[in-house]
Amino acid sequence: MSVSRAGEAERLTVEDLSVHYGGVRAVRSIGFTVAPGDSVGIIGANGAGKTSTLKALMGLVPRSGGRLSLGERDLTKVRARDMVRLGIGYVPEGRHVFPGLPVEKNLMLGAYSRAWDKETYGQLDQIYALFPALAGMRDRLAGALSGGEQQMLAIGRALMTRPRLLVLDEPSMGLSPKLVGSILDVLLTLREEGLSLLLVEQNAKLTFGATSHCLVMENGEVAMHGPSDELRHDPRVREVYLGL
Repeated sequence: MSVSRAGEAERLTVEDLSVHYGGVRAVRSIGFTVAPGDSVGIIGANGAGKTSTLKALMGLVPRSGGRLSLGERDLTKVRARDMVRLGIGYVPEGRHVFPGLPVEKNLMLGAYSRAWDKETYGQLDQIYALFPALAGMRDRLAGALSGGEQQMLAIGRALMTRPRLLVLDEPSMGLSPKLVGSILDVLLTLREEGLSLLLVEQNAKLTFGATSHCLVMENGEVAMHGPSDELRHDPRVREVYLGL
């Protein structure tokens, strides 16, 4: 599948990002970068601030501090609905497909900001090639799909935007180990094709397998960070997140 490749000028930079819910600080001045073609993971337990970080990045919750940029473009005041036009695709936690619409209509909605030309229809064919199971379900209502099929659909819908950066929030949630393996295969394919990835997960094995660099969040802060292969073998990470 072809993806829209990012140039060096499209590095995502997050600096001193903070999120408050009332008087509770959910994210505490964290920072990271996603270089073009890179794959970065964020792991942590429930309540660590992972999803709040992604929602703040996408403009879905208010930020109480911080600076965001994509290359030289300041994202701090960009509205959530405009992020996709800048090349950032988003796969939300819980999939959020449109249950009353067929699979193909869900995918087509991913390209709402683009003209339906030969290139866009070609992209749709590429999604079906990436997820063959969806190809035979074009007319099936999304609400009738299994959890794994809905996750494929959510990823496919985001890819229809032709993103340069794909942001995924807990794509393995509720899936069987076999389907988690399928999601990993897809992420590795996208990574090999040069798509930048930002992955939030509780599943550390999936994250370490899909990414080159990883952050470990605890209590809204980055507790550890480094190459995924190194963190995979860190004794503390192995005990707390891998159960080894």
